Amino acid sequence: MNAAIKILVVFLSLSLFACDREQQGSVIDLNDKISDVELASDRHTHDHDKVFVFGFDLRSSPQEDARQYLSFLDYLEQSTGYHFKLRFTPKDSSIVDELGQNNFQLAAIGAVSYIAAHEKYQVVSLVRGINADGKAKYQSIIVVRPESSIKDMNYLKGKRLVFGSSKSTQGHLIPRIVLAKHKLALKDFSSYEYTGSHVNCANSVISKKADVCGMQDTMAKEMASKGLLRILYTSDYYPSSGIAVNKSVPDEVVLKIKHALLAFDPKGRHKEGLYNWDKTEMPNGFIEAKIQDYDQLREWSIKLGILKPSGSIPEGLR
Repeated sequence: MNAAIKILVVFLSLSLFACDREQQGSVIDLNDKISDVELASDRHTHDHDKVFVFGFDLRSSPQEDARQYLSFLDYLEQSTGYHFKLRFTPKDSSIVDELGQNNFQLAAIGAVSYIAAHEKYQVVSLVRGINADGKAKYQSIIVVRPESSIKDMNYLKGKRLVFGSSKSTQGHLIPRIVLAKHKLALKDFSSYEYTGSHVNCANSVISKKADVCGMQDTMAKEMASKGLLRILYTSDYYPSSGIAVNKSVPDEVVLKIKHALLAFDPKGRHKEGLYNWDKTEMPNGFIEAKIQDYDQLREWSIKLGILKPSGSIPEGLR
Protein backbone atom coordinates (compact mmCIF):
# COMPACT_ATOMS: atom_id res chain seq x y z
CA MET A 1 0.00 0.00 0.00
CA ASN A 2 1.67 3.27 -0.99
CA ALA A 3 2.01 6.19 1.41
CA ALA A 4 -0.53 8.44 -0.33
CA ILE A 5 -3.30 5.85 -0.07
CA LYS A 6 -2.35 5.08 3.52
CA ILE A 7 -2.66 8.74 4.44
CA LEU A 8 -6.15 8.87 2.98
CA VAL A 9 -7.24 5.68 4.72
CA VAL A 10 -6.06 6.86 8.11
CA PHE A 11 -7.43 10.39 7.82
CA LEU A 12 -10.86 9.20 6.67
CA SER A 13 -11.06 7.41 10.00
CA LEU A 14 -10.46 10.56 12.02
CA SER A 15 -14.09 10.88 13.02
CA LEU A 16 -13.35 8.11 15.52
CA PHE A 17 -10.46 9.98 17.01
CA ALA A 18 -10.22 12.31 19.94
CA CYS A 19 -7.61 13.00 22.57
CA ASP A 20 -9.15 15.20 25.24
CA ARG A 21 -11.70 17.79 24.30
CA GLU A 22 -9.44 19.82 21.98
CA GLN A 23 -9.31 16.97 19.49
CA GLN A 24 -12.89 15.76 19.61
CA GLY A 25 -14.74 15.91 16.32
CA SER A 26 -11.71 17.12 14.39
CA VAL A 27 -11.60 16.36 10.68
CA ILE A 28 -8.46 16.66 8.57
CA ASP A 29 -8.46 17.51 4.89
CA LEU A 30 -5.21 16.97 3.03
CA ASN A 31 -6.79 18.03 -0.25
CA ASP A 32 -6.37 14.48 -1.50
CA LYS A 33 -9.30 12.49 -2.85
CA ILE A 34 -9.91 8.81 -3.42
CA SER A 35 -13.10 7.01 -4.32
CA ASP A 36 -14.89 4.54 -2.05
CA VAL A 37 -14.33 1.88 -4.70
CA GLU A 38 -10.58 2.43 -4.61
CA LEU A 39 -10.52 2.34 -0.83
CA ALA A 40 -12.52 -0.88 -0.70
CA SER A 41 -10.31 -2.42 -3.37
CA ASP A 42 -7.14 -1.46 -1.52
CA ARG A 43 -8.37 -2.93 1.76
CA HIS A 44 -8.79 -6.32 0.17
CA THR A 45 -5.59 -6.54 -1.84
CA HIS A 46 -3.57 -8.20 0.92
CA ASP A 47 -3.72 -11.39 2.92
CA HIS A 48 -5.49 -10.29 6.10
CA ASP A 49 -3.35 -12.66 8.16
CA LYS A 50 -0.40 -10.43 7.33
CA VAL A 51 -2.03 -7.04 7.91
CA PHE A 52 -1.33 -5.49 11.30
CA VAL A 53 -2.86 -2.37 12.82
CA PHE A 54 -0.47 0.15 14.34
CA GLY A 55 -1.62 2.70 16.94
CA PHE A 56 0.17 5.51 18.72
CA ASP A 57 0.08 7.96 21.60
CA LEU A 58 -0.59 11.48 20.35
CA ARG A 59 2.51 13.65 20.55
CA SER A 60 2.21 16.61 18.22
CA SER A 61 -0.87 17.01 16.01
CA PRO A 62 -2.88 14.22 14.33
CA GLN A 63 -1.60 15.35 10.92
CA GLU A 64 2.07 15.47 11.89
CA ASP A 65 2.08 12.26 13.90
CA ALA A 66 0.27 10.34 11.16
CA ARG A 67 2.66 11.49 8.43
CA GLN A 68 5.65 10.47 10.53
CA TYR A 69 4.32 7.03 11.38
CA LEU A 70 3.03 6.30 7.87
CA SER A 71 6.50 6.84 6.42
CA PHE A 72 7.90 4.60 9.17
CA LEU A 73 5.35 1.87 8.38
CA ASP A 74 6.54 1.92 4.77
CA TYR A 75 9.96 0.92 6.10
CA LEU A 76 8.45 -1.89 8.19
CA GLU A 77 6.52 -3.21 5.20
CA GLN A 78 9.64 -3.31 3.05
CA SER A 79 11.67 -4.97 5.81
CA THR A 80 9.19 -7.59 6.97
CA GLY A 81 6.93 -8.30 4.01
CA TYR A 82 3.91 -7.69 6.25
CA HIS A 83 1.38 -4.92 5.73
CA PHE A 84 0.44 -2.30 8.29
CA LYS A 85 -2.46 0.10 8.78
CA LEU A 86 -2.29 3.18 10.97
CA ARG A 87 -5.26 3.96 13.18
CA PHE A 88 -6.15 6.57 15.75
CA THR A 89 -7.47 5.68 19.18
CA PRO A 90 -11.29 6.00 19.24
CA LYS A 91 -12.59 8.75 21.51
CA ASP A 92 -14.41 6.27 23.75
CA SER A 93 -11.36 4.05 24.26
CA SER A 94 -7.66 4.17 25.21
CA ILE A 95 -4.50 2.96 23.53
CA VAL A 96 -4.13 0.51 26.43
CA ASP A 97 -7.45 -1.19 25.70
CA GLU A 98 -7.12 -0.95 21.92
CA LEU A 99 -3.76 -2.72 22.08
CA GLY A 100 -4.75 -5.21 24.76
CA GLN A 101 -8.03 -6.15 23.06
CA ASN A 102 -6.30 -6.71 19.72
CA ASN A 103 -7.79 -3.76 17.86
CA PHE A 104 -4.17 -2.62 17.53
CA GLN A 105 -1.52 -5.29 17.18
CA LEU A 106 1.37 -2.86 17.63
CA ALA A 107 1.72 0.66 18.97
CA ALA A 108 4.19 3.45 19.55
CA ILE A 109 3.52 3.91 23.22
CA GLY A 110 4.81 5.85 26.21
CA ALA A 111 5.83 4.34 29.51
CA VAL A 112 2.60 5.12 31.39
CA SER A 113 0.43 3.43 28.79
CA TYR A 114 2.86 0.54 28.37
CA ILE A 115 2.98 -0.19 32.11
CA ALA A 116 -0.82 -0.31 32.28
CA ALA A 117 -1.06 -2.42 29.11
CA HIS A 118 1.55 -4.87 30.35
CA GLU A 119 -0.12 -5.43 33.71
CA LYS A 120 -3.65 -5.60 32.35
CA TYR A 121 -3.08 -7.43 29.06
CA GLN A 122 0.51 -8.79 29.14
CA VAL A 123 1.51 -6.44 26.32
CA VAL A 124 5.26 -6.63 25.57
CA SER A 125 7.58 -3.71 24.83
CA LEU A 126 9.87 -4.71 21.96
CA VAL A 127 12.14 -1.69 21.67
CA ARG A 128 12.81 1.75 23.13
CA GLY A 129 13.60 4.81 21.07
CA ILE A 130 17.07 6.33 20.86
CA ASN A 131 17.10 10.12 21.13
CA ALA A 132 19.20 12.70 19.26
CA ASP A 133 22.00 12.29 21.82
CA GLY A 134 22.19 8.55 21.26
CA LYS A 135 20.42 7.68 24.52
CA ALA A 136 17.39 5.42 24.96
CA LYS A 137 16.13 7.91 27.52
CA TYR A 138 14.27 11.16 27.49
CA GLN A 139 13.45 14.10 29.69
CA SER A 140 10.57 16.42 30.35
CA ILE A 141 11.03 20.16 30.38
CA ILE A 142 9.10 22.73 32.39
CA VAL A 143 8.56 25.82 30.25
CA VAL A 144 7.21 29.34 30.67
CA ARG A 145 6.88 32.36 28.40
CA PRO A 146 10.18 34.15 27.67
CA GLU A 147 9.03 37.31 29.48
CA SER A 148 7.51 35.45 32.46
CA SER A 149 8.34 36.66 35.96
CA ILE A 150 8.71 33.02 37.04
CA LYS A 151 12.42 32.67 37.78
CA ASP A 152 12.63 29.10 39.08
CA MET A 153 10.53 26.27 40.50
CA ASN A 154 10.05 28.17 43.77
CA TYR A 155 7.85 30.69 41.94
CA LEU A 156 5.23 28.19 40.74
CA LYS A 157 2.73 28.20 43.63
CA GLY A 158 -0.52 29.83 42.63
CA LYS A 159 0.26 29.70 38.90
CA ARG A 160 -1.82 28.15 36.11
CA LEU A 161 -0.38 24.76 35.16
CA VAL A 162 -1.01 22.70 32.02
CA PHE A 163 0.01 19.23 30.89
CA GLY A 164 -0.35 17.36 27.60
CA SER A 165 -2.31 14.12 27.76
CA SER A 166 -3.16 12.73 31.19
CA LYS A 167 -1.68 9.42 30.00
CA SER A 168 1.56 10.92 28.67
CA THR A 169 4.92 10.10 30.24
CA GLN A 170 6.77 13.25 29.19
CA GLY A 171 3.65 15.40 29.22
CA HIS A 172 2.31 14.34 32.63
CA LEU A 173 4.09 11.64 34.66
CA ILE A 174 7.62 13.07 34.52
CA PRO A 175 6.44 16.66 35.12
CA ARG A 176 4.51 15.35 38.14
CA ILE A 177 7.70 13.67 39.40
CA VAL A 178 9.55 16.98 38.99
CA LEU A 179 6.85 18.80 40.95
CA ALA A 180 6.86 16.15 43.70
CA LYS A 181 10.64 16.42 44.06
CA HIS A 182 10.15 20.18 44.56
CA LYS A 183 7.40 19.49 47.13
CA LEU A 184 4.70 20.84 44.84
CA ALA A 185 1.27 19.22 44.57
CA LEU A 186 -1.52 19.96 42.13
CA LYS A 187 -3.41 21.76 44.89
CA ASP A 188 -0.61 24.32 45.05
CA PHE A 189 -1.57 25.72 41.64
CA SER A 190 -4.47 28.07 40.97
CA SER A 191 -5.56 25.67 38.21
CA TYR A 192 -4.30 22.72 36.22
CA GLU A 193 -5.53 21.26 32.96
CA TYR A 194 -4.82 18.49 30.46
CA THR A 195 -4.60 19.87 26.93
CA GLY A 196 -4.26 16.60 24.98
CA SER A 197 -0.81 16.99 23.40
CA HIS A 198 2.60 18.61 23.82
CA VAL A 199 1.78 21.17 21.13
CA ASN A 200 -1.47 22.16 22.84
CA CYS A 201 0.34 22.42 26.17
CA ALA A 202 2.99 24.75 24.71
CA ASN A 203 0.41 26.82 22.87
CA SER A 204 -1.55 27.36 26.08
CA VAL A 205 1.52 29.02 27.60
CA ILE A 206 2.41 30.97 24.46
CA SER A 207 -1.15 32.31 24.19
CA LYS A 208 -1.15 33.26 27.91
CA LYS A 209 -3.97 30.87 28.77
CA ALA A 210 -1.56 29.20 31.22
CA ASP A 211 1.66 30.13 33.00
CA VAL A 212 3.65 26.91 32.96
CA CYS A 213 3.70 23.65 30.99
CA GLY A 214 5.47 20.31 31.36
CA MET A 215 6.30 18.87 27.97
CA GLN A 216 8.47 16.71 25.68
CA ASP A 217 12.16 17.67 25.63
CA THR A 218 12.90 17.81 21.88
CA MET A 219 9.92 20.01 21.11
CA ALA A 220 10.53 22.26 24.12
CA LYS A 221 14.14 22.87 23.10
CA GLU A 222 13.13 23.65 19.53
CA MET A 223 10.49 26.16 20.66
CA ALA A 224 12.91 27.72 23.14
CA SER A 225 15.52 28.14 20.40
CA LYS A 226 12.96 30.12 18.42
CA GLY A 227 12.19 32.39 21.38
CA LEU A 228 8.66 31.06 21.82
CA LEU A 229 9.25 29.57 25.27
CA ARG A 230 11.82 29.69 28.06
CA ILE A 231 13.13 26.55 29.73
CA LEU A 232 12.57 26.74 33.47
CA TYR A 233 13.66 23.25 34.51
CA THR A 234 14.86 20.04 32.87
CA SER A 235 14.08 16.70 34.48
CA ASP A 236 16.31 13.69 35.02
CA TYR A 237 16.44 11.08 32.27
CA TYR A 238 13.86 8.29 32.20
CA PRO A 239 13.35 5.30 29.82
CA SER A 240 12.06 6.44 26.46
CA SER A 241 8.90 5.53 24.60
CA GLY A 242 8.97 2.50 22.35
CA ILE A 243 7.07 0.02 20.24
CA ALA A 244 4.90 -2.57 21.97
CA VAL A 245 3.05 -5.63 20.69
CA ASN A 246 0.09 -7.54 22.08
CA LYS A 247 0.10 -11.22 22.96
CA SER A 248 -2.03 -12.25 19.96
CA VAL A 249 0.75 -11.61 17.45
CA PRO A 250 2.53 -14.88 16.56
CA ASP A 251 6.06 -15.30 17.89
CA GLU A 252 7.61 -15.56 14.44
CA VAL A 253 5.97 -12.29 13.42
CA VAL A 254 7.14 -10.58 16.61
CA LEU A 255 10.72 -11.71 15.99
CA LYS A 256 10.69 -10.48 12.42
CA ILE A 257 9.26 -7.10 13.37
CA LYS A 258 11.67 -6.75 16.28
CA HIS A 259 14.61 -7.52 14.00
CA ALA A 260 13.43 -4.83 11.57
CA LEU A 261 13.04 -2.31 14.38
CA LEU A 262 16.53 -2.95 15.73
CA ALA A 263 17.95 -2.68 12.21
CA PHE A 264 16.16 0.62 11.54
CA ASP A 265 18.72 3.29 10.55
CA PRO A 266 16.77 6.57 10.14
CA LYS A 267 19.88 8.73 9.83
CA GLY A 268 21.54 6.47 7.29
CA ARG A 269 20.39 3.83 4.86
CA HIS A 270 16.68 4.13 5.75
CA LYS A 271 16.52 7.93 5.77
CA GLU A 272 14.96 8.27 2.33
CA GLY A 273 11.17 8.37 2.45
CA LEU A 274 10.88 9.19 6.15
CA TYR A 275 8.90 12.28 7.12
CA ASN A 276 10.36 14.52 9.87
CA TRP A 277 11.61 11.47 11.73
CA ASP A 278 14.31 13.62 13.33
CA LYS A 279 11.54 15.39 15.28
CA THR A 280 10.20 12.20 16.83
CA GLU A 281 11.24 10.70 20.16
CA MET A 282 13.30 8.03 18.38
CA PRO A 283 15.35 9.91 15.75
CA ASN A 284 18.25 7.44 16.00
CA GLY A 285 16.28 4.21 15.90
CA PHE A 286 15.79 1.71 18.70
CA ILE A 287 17.39 -0.55 21.28
CA GLU A 288 15.89 -3.68 22.82
CA ALA A 289 13.48 -3.04 25.70
CA LYS A 290 13.31 -4.97 28.96
CA ILE A 291 10.45 -4.96 31.44
CA GLN A 292 12.68 -3.85 34.31
CA ASP A 293 13.53 -0.68 32.40
CA TYR A 294 10.21 0.74 33.58
CA ASP A 295 10.36 -0.18 37.28
CA GLN A 296 11.12 3.34 38.53
CA LEU A 297 8.39 4.97 36.43
CA ARG A 298 5.92 2.31 37.54
CA GLU A 299 6.63 3.07 41.19
CA TRP A 300 6.22 6.80 40.63
CA SER A 301 3.03 6.40 38.62
CA ILE A 302 1.44 4.42 41.45
CA LYS A 303 2.75 6.81 44.13
CA LEU A 304 1.25 9.79 42.28
CA GLY A 305 -2.06 8.04 41.63
CA ILE A 306 -1.63 8.08 37.86
CA LEU A 307 -1.86 4.28 37.78
CA LYS A 308 -3.48 1.91 40.21
CA PRO A 309 -1.39 -1.09 41.35
CA SER A 310 -3.40 -3.28 38.98
CA GLY A 311 -2.09 -1.23 36.05
CA SER A 312 -5.42 0.40 35.27
CA ILE A 313 -5.75 4.13 34.67
CA PRO A 314 -7.92 5.90 37.28
CA GLU A 315 -11.30 6.97 35.91
CA GLY A 316 -10.55 10.66 36.31
CA LEU A 317 -7.49 10.42 34.08
CA ARG A 318 -9.09 8.63 31.12
